[in-house]
Amino acid sequence: MRSLLCAAGAAGMVLCAAVAPAAADEPDGFKIGDTRITESSGLAASRVHPGIYWTHNDSDDGPYVYAVDAESGRTVATLTLRGIGAPRDVEAVSIGPDGNIYVGDIGDNRGGTWDHVWIYRFPEPKRLRDATVTAAQFTVTYADGPRDAEALMVHPKTGRVYIASKKQDGGGALYEGPPRLSASGTNTFRRVSPIDLWVTDGAFSPDGTRLALRSYFGGRMYRWQDGRPKDLGSVSVPFQGQGESVTFAPDGRTLMYGSEGPNSEVEPVGLTGDQLPDSARDAAPGDGGNGDAGKGDTGKGGGSGQPGDSGAAGASGDPGAQPGFGKGAVLLLGIAALVVALRKLVRRSK
Repeated sequence: MRSLLCAAGAAGMVLCAAVAPAAADEPDGFKIGDTRITESSGLAASRVHPGIYWTHNDSDDGPYVYAVDAESGRTVATLTLRGIGAPRDVEAVSIGPDGNIYVGDIGDNRGGTWDHVWIYRFPEPKRLRDATVTAAQFTVTYADGPRDAEALMVHPKTGRVYIASKKQDGGGALYEGPPRLSASGTNTFRRVSPIDLWVTDGAFSPDGTRLALRSYFGGRMYRWQDGRPKDLGSVSVPFQGQGESVTFAPDGRTLMYGSEGPNSEVEPVGLTGDQLPDSARDAAPGDGGNGDAGKGDTGKGGGSGQPGDSGAAGASGDPGAQPGFGKGAVLLLGIAALVVALRKLVRRSK
């Protein structure tokens, strides 16, 4: 019996040693504990304050943006925007290379009937405290008519703003804004690529080489190439009550997914293979990187992100889109080895 316990303990330590390093590389998830934040609809990792994520409520909240500390889940700053009209349906937040926070008042609960929407922009504060900040307001229209959209992304290198619409009139699409937004006129966004996904949020990787888009039930990853998205396949999305937001963690190796609801969870999902941004692949060639970042486009993957789509959590047709695959394989091998060792010892003791 003693040898049996020793073998079990040794196998357990080997198993833990094999799994722990991979888990340690992934940021922890957190719970948004602020009782005012019941409809967290957008998420953006701070560029100035490590461990801080910016979020906001959906409609009917007011001109507020919240800074949430990932370690405690507490709101450490509430920003009140002035210089803008009354927000109508705020759906997204992103941070540009100019150090500004961009807030997308781009939703349309009337099914795409509003003739214009708005983007608000203000500098990310260097000090975290409750404050009133002056924001610029930009009027936005679409070249092909009103859209219902929930995803706004600012490219971290060019500063260009993109909006992904939900599916309607034949499908969703990615829209590109002008090179620079103008506060004095109307900013027309033009369709640059179809998106086969019911998009609820999106984010560029910190190095600008990847674009992640999510829906309620799935997501897709794209390589950003010559100002256009190239599909890399489905990406895992955790099961959430109402999955509304996504952002890259600052190192680019993990997606952080958020949802609406009181005490909502923000959950991490690690990336592997081609879905890793180029800078992350170059920094860690042993983790799915092969030194050929920018090559090996597959252009294939799971489904559209609708109910039953293979892009849902843990189910993807693309092995590179399953961040938990490596850990799961190690876990299964460890369990199998433990079972075999126990059986041998039991036979010897008889």
